[in-house]
Amino acid sequence: MEAGALVRGSRPDEVEVAATKSSAVDPVTAMDRAVEDLLRRRLAARRPDDAILGEEGDDVTGTSGLTWVIDPIDGTVNYLYGVASYAVSVAIVAGDPDPARWTPLAGAVHSVVDGVTWTAAREQGADRDGLPVQVRRADSLATSLVGTGFGYEAERRAEQARVLRHVLPRVRDIRRLGSAAIDLCLLADGRLDLYYERGLNPWDMAAGGLVAVEAGAVLSGLDGAPATRRMTVAGSPDRQAELVALLEEAGA
Repeated sequence: MEAGALVRGSRPDEVEVAATKSSAVDPVTAMDRAVEDLLRRRLAARRPDDAILGEEGDDVTGTSGLTWVIDPIDGTVNYLYGVASYAVSVAIVAGDPDPARWTPLAGAVHSVVDGVTWTAAREQGADRDGLPVQVRRADSLATSLVGTGFGYEAERRAEQARVLRHVLPRVRDIRRLGSAAIDLCLLADGRLDLYYERGLNPWDMAAGGLVAVEAGAVLSGLDGAPATRRMTVAGSPDRQAELVALLEEAGA
């Protein structure tokens, strides 16, 4: 909440790009860095033995076996342009801080513009502003509303466009909102039926993925692999399995 208030209260009319990440169209703003600094200070004060894995700063090693995985602004391009879908995402995981091996314990995604917060704890369900949420089961893949996202490198975008051409005619429609954390939470509370994306970093999926799973979603990659940068697919069990098969068919 404090981090969200910082973002809401300090956004200028025109946001300056402080740096770029994977490509010239993948920006970092001064606010990304300010929010991550705030979160790191709070965690260091309250949980000094835990590790921290964040998008913008250096990793912090710990001794507790627990790691905080933080994304100060998930949806930075939306923040840059004043488009409403961006969030602060914080999760804590046990074990190796790698999506293929970690055990998510708790997470929160705070949608900055509207103040909505999704939370989840392992084996305790997921909430939206304190009210339980549950994934929706669409009648078929053809009637499923599917969220996705695209990378910032031209070669990957071209490949994702090829896969999208295979998926789009076989589902109700596609939504690209620009924040993976929010997409996974919208899936959790039934406003998306399915979600897939290639290229998610650990901080993109840590909190939102747990919210989705605790709301009843299946979260995986392709070919029996766990959800990782290679691919993340989420949804109710039957429809998620069908989307996995469709993506495998497309060579995603």
